[in-house]
Amino acid sequence: MELPRLGLAQAVDADLDVVVGGLGLGYTAQTALADPRVRSLIVVEALGEVIGWHQRALLPDTADLASDPRVRLQRGFFAMADSDDGFDPEAPGRRFHAVLLGIDHTPRHVLHPSHAAFYTPAGLGRLVGHLHPGGVFALWSDDPPDPAFEAVLAQVFDRSEAFTVRFPNPLTGGYSTNTVYVAR
Repeated sequence: MELPRLGLAQAVDADLDVVVGGLGLGYTAQTALADPRVRSLIVVEALGEVIGWHQRALLPDTADLASDPRVRLQRGFFAMADSDDGFDPEAPGRRFHAVLLGIDHTPRHVLHPSHAAFYTPAGLGRLVGHLHPGGVFALWSDDPPDPAFEAVLAQVFDRSEAFTVRFPNPLTGGYSTNTVYVAR
């Protein structure tokens, strides 16, 4: 789970309020919670059914995720990112130290056409408004580093880097790679 490790490694504050976009099986959120600086974690998932799996502790590897007092599960990442209210309906306008996103396959291969606007300078600029100064945005992508997307990040953030992550793939018997973009 290199997305939370690489992203949170760039966070400089002692106590972190974090957003994870995409719940899935819960591994990204669980890895983020392993960082002792994380004091709150809002996990935003599109599917109510997936949230229900976690609320009912149906996934053995992450059964305790929803019961962690630091965690809140929400729905609607892209709408929240585009809104003035942001990611915390209980505290509109709240800012975060890090946003870790693992929803779409890549910035170019999105799960729904409505997500594409997020990966533009305007969309990412709106996201910056939900971060504390110096906050971190980290993004998982299934593709190799994309120079065009790196250029978009450079328009919006002071610093950004693309990390190629190699990992064993039990389905192929070999190795696979993905990319984690980290921007501040």
